[in-house]
Amino acid sequence: MRRIAREDVFKLVFEYTFLGAPNDGTLDLLLLDDGLDEDDKAYIKAAYRGILCDIDKLNGIISSHLSGYKIDRLYRPDYVVLLLAVYELAEKIAPAAVIINEAVALSKKYGTEKSGSFVNGVLAKVVQNIE
Repeated sequence: MRRIAREDVFKLVFEYTFLGAPNDGTLDLLLLDDGLDEDDKAYIKAAYRGILCDIDKLNGIISSHLSGYKIDRLYRPDYVVLLLAVYELAEKIAPAAVIINEAVALSKKYGTEKSGSFVNGVLAKVVQNIE
């Protein structure tokens, strides 16, 4: 299920923001989930590696769409959700509306009560520039 796979990528990237390096052990552990099909596993690997490879570019996109915030001051779960969503938007993984809805749901689960509207607002600006 893509929602579970997306959440797994969120967890991997969240861990990366603390360690500063990829953790293949955590990746391997998450890929053992019997609830994931081969497409989901491929998505997890590709998205995780894609985000890490393009993190500077993704940070630039996010930074250019923040009003009154600096990227290093963002609440970490919100930042990671934005990284994932901007990557998916740039790679056209799914329709923009789906990506934004999934990002908002993820930010509500792991963020604060204001995270959903914050993430939605930033991604709405990103979508305007990508399209």
